[in-house]
Amino acid sequence: MRLIVSYLIGLVFGVGISISGMANPAKVLNFFDVAGTWDPSLAFVMGGALFVTFAGYKLVLRNKTPVLGTVFQLPTRKDIDGQLIGGAAIFGIGWGIAGFCPGGALPALGTGRLEVLVFVISLIAGIYAAKAIQRTITPKQA
Repeated sequence: MRLIVSYLIGLVFGVGISISGMANPAKVLNFFDVAGTWDPSLAFVMGGALFVTFAGYKLVLRNKTPVLGTVFQLPTRKDIDGQLIGGAAIFGIGWGIAGFCPGGALPALGTGRLEVLVFVISLIAGIYAAKAIQRTITPKQA
């Protein structure tokens, strides 16, 4: 049941990303081009996502346990550190250069476009590189 629900949630997300045009890097890049062909639609998509997320959290977290799990998996850290700021900056720079964020690129894989595949492979390589760097700079626990 969990697999079916996960699939359906991913399908709804992918269809939403596609319908909104966020799988098209030109549309995303036009949002960042405030001095040229600025397209504010990304702001509306993000605003809608924030509204749905806020309402969803309020509705779902009224329950003591999730429907398909034993505990809610929520973040516990609330501090802002260099890793968070650095990661957000790298994410934003990559998004601005490529026109894709991971959420928009994964549904766009279905288009078969080479640039999407290159982005996703680069994304995965970056995740592994970040983990390797993290292992080298984090002191070993005794």
